[in-house]
Amino acid sequence: MFENDIKQSYEKSAKTMRGDNKTFGAQLKPEDYNDTKIHINPYKSVETNYNNIEKSPEGEMLHRWQREHINKEYQSKEGYPLNVILDPAMREMYQVVHDMEMTNVFDRFAQQQPTQCKYCIEGLSCQLCANGPCRISTKSPRGTCGVDAHTMVARNFVYRHVTIGTSANIFHAHQAARTLKAAGEHPESGLKIRDEEKLKKFSEMAGLKIDKSINQLAVDFANWVIEDIHGPYHIPSRTVEAFAPSKRKDLWNKLGLFPGGGYSEVAYSQTTCMTNFRSDPIEFLLNSVRLGIANEYQGLFILNIMQEILMGTQEIKMTKQNMGLLKENMINVVTNGHMPLLAHVAIDLASTNEWQQKAKNMGAEGIQILGHVCEGQQLINYEGTHNTKGYGGQEGEWLSQEYLLATGVIDLFMFDYNCTVPTMPLFAERFGTKLLSVHPVIKLQGTETIDFIPEKMKEQAEKALDMALEAYSNRKASKRKTYVPNHVSECMVGFSTESVKKALGGSFKPLIEQIVNGNIRGIATIVGCTTARYGQGGSNIFKITKGLIENNILVLSGGCTSAVMEYTGLTNPKAANEAGEGLKAVCTKLGIPPVLTYGACVDIGKMTQTAKEIADELDVDTNMLPLVIGAPEYLEQKAVADACTAVALGWLVHVAPVPSITGSDVVVKTLTETTESLGLGKVVVEMDAEKTIEIYKEHIEKKRKELGLT
Repeated sequence: MFENDIKQSYEKSAKTMRGDNKTFGAQLKPEDYNDTKIHINPYKSVETNYNNIEKSPEGEMLHRWQREHINKEYQSKEGYPLNVILDPAMREMYQVVHDMEMTNVFDRFAQQQPTQCKYCIEGLSCQLCANGPCRISTKSPRGTCGVDAHTMVARNFVYRHVTIGTSANIFHAHQAARTLKAAGEHPESGLKIRDEEKLKKFSEMAGLKIDKSINQLAVDFANWVIEDIHGPYHIPSRTVEAFAPSKRKDLWNKLGLFPGGGYSEVAYSQTTCMTNFRSDPIEFLLNSVRLGIANEYQGLFILNIMQEILMGTQEIKMTKQNMGLLKENMINVVTNGHMPLLAHVAIDLASTNEWQQKAKNMGAEGIQILGHVCEGQQLINYEGTHNTKGYGGQEGEWLSQEYLLATGVIDLFMFDYNCTVPTMPLFAERFGTKLLSVHPVIKLQGTETIDFIPEKMKEQAEKALDMALEAYSNRKASKRKTYVPNHVSECMVGFSTESVKKALGGSFKPLIEQIVNGNIRGIATIVGCTTARYGQGGSNIFKITKGLIENNILVLSGGCTSAVMEYTGLTNPKAANEAGEGLKAVCTKLGIPPVLTYGACVDIGKMTQTAKEIADELDVDTNMLPLVIGAPEYLEQKAVADACTAVALGWLVHVAPVPSITGSDVVVKTLTETTESLGLGKVVVEMDAEKTIEIYKEHIEKKRKELGLT
């Protein structure tokens, strides 16, 4: 077929399928793409104006402004997005980028309105086969294949959300296991085994013999994890058997929810989603709960254990956060994502006199590595990062990354998975930042990627630092304008099952006593992401958390929500004054804030371990605890898989914005009512912060009553 015939065939196909001979894609312009080889960058000629900014308040004035800000009823599309952005640094940098007319996350959300598909919002659209796309409505209540609304919504829930989220967390754990194995086999790699006691403890729980060298034990434990992850779906998982609560395991076996190997579970679930396979919506939803169990014990939990073995267990301390930590005369490296393994090796190197001197030889005051999004939340918590010269602090939440590059002082932005947005090449080109992907699972156009080889991490870290030095030299030679927002938050970090128990004297009994006497009514975890939606942007998280601590509910945070807690001052011990009298008394006595940050979104695994140990101390099942799981601004598939974990453990889980399940009353009823009748948890969807607080309070009081606590 000649080239012209091929082109005509596409045009004919488009006319047949769409009814015209044009496609939306064909009408896009070069500047609508992110590949810098295609993109005709209109921003190059636009001057960056750092002077025309409405500056944010600082210090205590900032915190007063933030609290006044969330009390105003104006968080709609009017005045968006400055009516929702609470981060003072992001507020300033948004103005810079917006005035340049550069693409950015908040403006892109506004551009998507009001055309976001209502069918997709309800889960009532399907693109699985060539008869589609199909949409279900009163006019056409079934897809071409005959699928009804209940099956379509449930199948979409599993296929589009839970399988992807589960596979991502298990893949992450697999990479950590590879790294732990390399640390044992190749000490020259730059990797370290920092928590030997934790390795011994969990190896023994796994049934491994621990009377051997630490390096060999690391290899054995890593192999044990990898083999379980790769096991068949019909063989019960050894990690679930070893680490899950015994009362829960009995229930899961009874309901047929005990999972096998994680990768195989995902493959099995995706197979059931194939066109004209399964049609029972209840089976899809129960399958989601089964995936949630694999997501926790073959993903989040075991991942947390291995990363702490490699980087040190969390340690409570005061530290700093936000863009004011950047230094114009230093080489600034930002590491972004969720897996700070290579970053940790790079920090070790950057902390040496050799690399600090290399930076000074380039004319810089030194070199510092700062974490961003969840990677940053992990780094500020790990004991192995504390007091290292090359570590600079945590930068912010995922919404801020484009604005971060717009400061002009980021020399290297190195990233693993996930939460690196596709527009970063445009910002890197405009503001002189070098981009580096440190895992082939994430690749951006025109960006260098290095393979993930744990055995060669020292070599790879050296390459990254060399790139940063070169980028700094180019920055100084270009004499481009820069601006660093003058905002830094003081926050207490490093909370985990071990560190909290240690602070309480080695037992959770003091915490339980405070729950029993009512000073602490219960615990809420506020976890996950931030979204660009109207009324959210961090504001929803802040409103809900403020309301909870005022009602004597202790809050644990994880993920980008932790950044919100930090830049609003809620992770500072001074915030005890904003809590109810009972919680305030506890926090003041212990010298802690009313919000305890556990770190990253993947550190939810540590929260479930804390809950398990409290339940064990009380000799009750996990579903009896006065506990609520909240994701008030959830963003992506991992959060949905994590919600399924919470349902499996018997907890009330709140999500907002509303997930794509409202197109089926059967799916909604199952997730909000039926699962609880089976001894599992349930899902609540609510956008309004005040109503959400009341839901949390009511559920916690219900659980207190069931435990006999008045």
